[in-house]
Amino acid sequence: MLLVIDIGNTNTVLGFFDGDEAIGSWRIETSSSRTHDELGVMLQMFAATQQRELADVDSAILACVVPSAAYPMLRMCREYARVEPLQVGPGIKTGVPILYDNPRDVGADRIVNAVAAHHLVGDATVVVDFGTATTFDCIRADGSYLGGVIAPGFQISAEALFKATSKLPRVEPGRPPSVIGRNTIHSIQSGLYFGYVELVDGMCRRIREEMQLPGARVLATGGLAPLIAKGSSAIDQVVEDLTLLGLRLLHRRNQS
Repeated sequence: MLLVIDIGNTNTVLGFFDGDEAIGSWRIETSSSRTHDELGVMLQMFAATQQRELADVDSAILACVVPSAAYPMLRMCREYARVEPLQVGPGIKTGVPILYDNPRDVGADRIVNAVAAHHLVGDATVVVDFGTATTFDCIRADGSYLGGVIAPGFQISAEALFKATSKLPRVEPGRPPSVIGRNTIHSIQSGLYFGYVELVDGMCRRIREEMQLPGARVLATGGLAPLIAKGSSAIDQVVEDLTLLGLRLLHRRNQS
């Protein structure tokens, strides 16, 4: 059984694969202060929900954009799952030519998403990942990583509005009943939700134009992908575990 781990800025996603079959995935808060013992107990509980044990794990792969959170996770894998994880980074075989000016600048999660997206689509693709930052990653028809866009995430925008104003309340992400808000909560939700939908649709339109591929498929992933996709005309498909799929593919490519 393969353990896959994606450590993001806000959340960490863990999952299991038995061959090609996904066996559950779980999202926890990313925390550098969490100990390897805490992580080990969590993983044991996650495995138990699927009638599995950590003894079933025979390999692992990890992608991380928060270096301080990597060590306790690595130690947990070694002491609880008894495996040495493959880490996504320089030297790993991705099968994806990276056309960035400096390939080392591309986050591990973005490369993993590119691998998964090209595997699913087999053609030119744009991946929109709704994380702490919202990233747009552009993959050419041959699978090469062209580059992308980084924008402030939905939650960051909402938090900035709350902290920079004295009277506006903090609101939960959601789609209001109409664009024109009739109260303060709905007005803020409208600005955030519909403003973000337009950001996604407009950016995807510009990316497709620049790639000269108006039919390039757009995949969305990340915690808020289902919510934003409901209002978006650009997003073709939501793949919530896209990064975990990419990790499984990368693990397989590096077995030889």
